[in-house]
Amino acid sequence: MDAPGLAEELARIPADARQAALAELSDKQVEALRWSWRFWARPSQLPPEGDWATWVMRGGRGSGKTRTGSGWIQERAMEHPGRQIAMVARTPADARDYMIEGPGGILKNTPPLVRPVYEPSKRRLTWPNGSRATIYSDGEPDQLRGFSGDTAWLDEFAKFRSPKEVWDNLQFGMREASGDKPRRLITTTPRPLGLLRDIERMPSTVVIVGSSYDNRANLDPSWFEETIQAYEGTRLGRQEIHAEILEDVPGALWTQRSLDDYRVAQAPELKRIVVGVDPSIAGSENANETGIIGMGTAEVDGSGSHGYVLDDHSLQGSPEEWGRAAVACYRGLQADLIVAERNQGGEMVEHVIRSVDPNVPVKLVTASRGKFVRAEPISALYEQGRVHHVGVFATLEDQMIAFTPETAADRRHESPDRVDALVWAASELFESMVSRRKTDRALPRRQNSRYSPQRWRRS
Repeated sequence: MDAPGLAEELARIPADARQAALAELSDKQVEALRWSWRFWARPSQLPPEGDWATWVMRGGRGSGKTRTGSGWIQERAMEHPGRQIAMVARTPADARDYMIEGPGGILKNTPPLVRPVYEPSKRRLTWPNGSRATIYSDGEPDQLRGFSGDTAWLDEFAKFRSPKEVWDNLQFGMREASGDKPRRLITTTPRPLGLLRDIERMPSTVVIVGSSYDNRANLDPSWFEETIQAYEGTRLGRQEIHAEILEDVPGALWTQRSLDDYRVAQAPELKRIVVGVDPSIAGSENANETGIIGMGTAEVDGSGSHGYVLDDHSLQGSPEEWGRAAVACYRGLQADLIVAERNQGGEMVEHVIRSVDPNVPVKLVTASRGKFVRAEPISALYEQGRVHHVGVFATLEDQMIAFTPETAADRRHESPDRVDALVWAASELFESMVSRRKTDRALPRRQNSRYSPQRWRRS
């Protein structure tokens, strides 16, 4: 358990003594305490001592990571007038909703007199003293080529799809002289991402690990009783509550290293692209996700056909919602086919897709073998270095590295719908290489005259 902060220590003393202490303060001093991050923060949420360059705050859900980032950025902006800051999120919407306007964001936690002006159209925060923060997103890492400053905050870094491009571009921009050395803060829930491990091992990095329980005094008690307790003792709980970077799962078909070693930033010219769909027919809040994975193939000199995972449009939603998402993925990738499992809903699966666009070619496949058996040939292609992820697909990869015979068969586990969609797409693209039993029947494939090869890059 993290050590208490000043506010928590004050709350622990008897009420009479607490009221007496507060009564000695002037109204101005009370107002200053209201906005003082140093007063409200736990010690682990304050900048570490020493000559560090990168501070990694790896925390569980609700541990106060975002509030730490906003408090640190506010301090840095006010310490040195005219300071240039980079704030990087997974998407521009994430930056707005969490880093800037959210409960732990900058605007809700800075006093009015020194609160920055937020200009969404310019992706910019400007403080009264001239300090400025520019908003960047993982989706457009090249934008960081124009950054020049000495302060950066990267939120939920382990969920980025292009973490290396973001990190590399940022390093070249951390060059401005100021009253302090260039410093970076990474706030993230962990994943076994190779780059995050490398950053944490750097001599100039300080790592602080926080649990969801550290911030319990500020969170709804029922959340711990009804949600957190349900995941205690599980692998997901170790990652999402206690912020552990988990090692590979014994018996899993994929490892994080096998994904990282063959990951690429850009695909070559693709000869074929398909969208794999593992449908969920139920539309309730507790329904499984519909897996929607875009994948292509290209010929690589000397090693034959290679596969490239291009996009993940998976979602939890009604048939109408996942039908629109599947067609959006098909159109966005300029694919030539949607391949979907027909076991869940039969011909209704094709009807859902064609109700969105009647011209989309659809191939229905029937699963007669278990999920794990179907996935084994695809895992073998990964082991041979023949399948590459174009960027990072955090949720898909989390399912992959936890995919064992037990999790595939046990209905108590979350259904690996993204893995299933990946398997259908890869099985279609590598049909001649993946042995199938005769019982795995499929409808004849329809060609799409609109398809044209293209270069694909994660952005």
